Amino acid sequence: MKKHHFVLISSVAFILLFLNQNIGLNLALFGLVLVSMIVYFFKERMGNYPEQILVVTSIFSCLAFAWYGDFVSFLAVALSVLFLQFRIQSPQLRIIQALPIILINSLATSVRFFQFSKWLPDAKINTNLVKIIVAYCIIPMSFVSLFFVVYSFGSDHFSSLWFDYTLDFNPYQFIFVVVFGTYFSFSFWNYWVPEICLEMNSKLDDELNKDISENNKNSFALLDSDFKRRSGEITFLLLNLMLVVFLVTFNYEQFFESIASSKLSAATHERVNAVLFSIFLSIVVVLLYFKGQFNFDSKAKNMKMLAKTWMVLNGFLIASTLIINSEYIAFFGLTYKRLGVYVFLFLAAMSLFFTFRKITKQKSNAYLFNQMIWYCYGVILLCSFVNWGNLITVYNISFNKGVEPLFLSDLNFNDNARRQFFIENKLDGKYVEELREEEIQLRQKDSFLSTALYYEFLK
Repeated sequence: MKKHHFVLISSVAFILLFLNQNIGLNLALFGLVLVSMIVYFFKERMGNYPEQILVVTSIFSCLAFAWYGDFVSFLAVALSVLFLQFRIQSPQLRIIQALPIILINSLATSVRFFQFSKWLPDAKINTNLVKIIVAYCIIPMSFVSLFFVVYSFGSDHFSSLWFDYTLDFNPYQFIFVVVFGTYFSFSFWNYWVPEICLEMNSKLDDELNKDISENNKNSFALLDSDFKRRSGEITFLLLNLMLVVFLVTFNYEQFFESIASSKLSAATHERVNAVLFSIFLSIVVVLLYFKGQFNFDSKAKNMKMLAKTWMVLNGFLIASTLIINSEYIAFFGLTYKRLGVYVFLFLAAMSLFFTFRKITKQKSNAYLFNQMIWYCYGVILLCSFVNWGNLITVYNISFNKGVEPLFLSDLNFNDNARRQFFIENKLDGKYVEELREEEIQLRQKDSFLSTALYYEFLK
């Protein structure tokens, strides 16, 4: 099949699934249609593990959205299907280029779509087909239309057969669905990789070329190699000393200094945010120094040792923050934010690990981003698969922490556990609970294609 066939099929599927519907089960079905088309028509490109894994994650993310229909599962579906298409169409490109190319494709479609000669086949006029259309369609319909007008003036009942009813048809919505579905389908299937992305790909490789790096000596234009090396040693030595002092004060404030309960939440979140931001800056500093020739500089052993020490100390900082967050949960129960802290600490720990490996194995700066994109994608998948609202509710009820009615009523997808707990303890979530129950009733009235299956099975 040609590209224009793919565009036509997916456009028709989009129109049938989304016309007069809200976003719900239809998006999951459309995602499965795209994945099925990729697997069937490009099966010869499915031999590698990344593509096979992406097929599986795409299917599961579609199922997750079909069940929950929330933003996280939507993000998982979008990334899964787009990453799969990226790997199928451009397997030689690094994943760091996926999102820029997807964005460029979506913007370029507004121009490329009207270049019909580049994506539509050459039209060949079939004179016999033209005769059939004129003789069997145009001429008969012309006479039918003429006599229809005449008969309508002569009989009110005849006219009412055709005009005395209204169609449930919104022309503006129809136009929007057709245009958007065609636009998306064209962007998705008529894949275009700019020449500059192909040229940049070698520079985004995980491995460094020693010869190329020797030509990049002027990262700091004002300093020669000896000064840059000495600058790095001084910088990392001072940062190590400062981080040791910060670790001592940070742990003392958290584990030995008493804080009023009313201020504990704000203080903990401020400190966690400071830790995460400091780790981000730490990685930026390492990437700034260890680029080009410094990865191969035999005289930079001291700087590498100091940088590795700094990474290890940052690892201790993450461990301290992990313990603090766990203690905080033990005292006050789970929330979305406290679970989010675990997520960000995990990503920070993986960033430190790959930064440490970059220094040790003399990898490029792009290596870190190529790895972390996959880990961020994996975290989004995990967040979309698990019912975190119900997990928080069950945990807090089990340990009798964070069971305020307003808080529990504000969580998502915990309705059975929440209702049972409120009935057993005669609790009232007030206006928040009322809003949640109204939302449930509205979602259960949605049409089949607009619904989320969670509400269909909720009693």
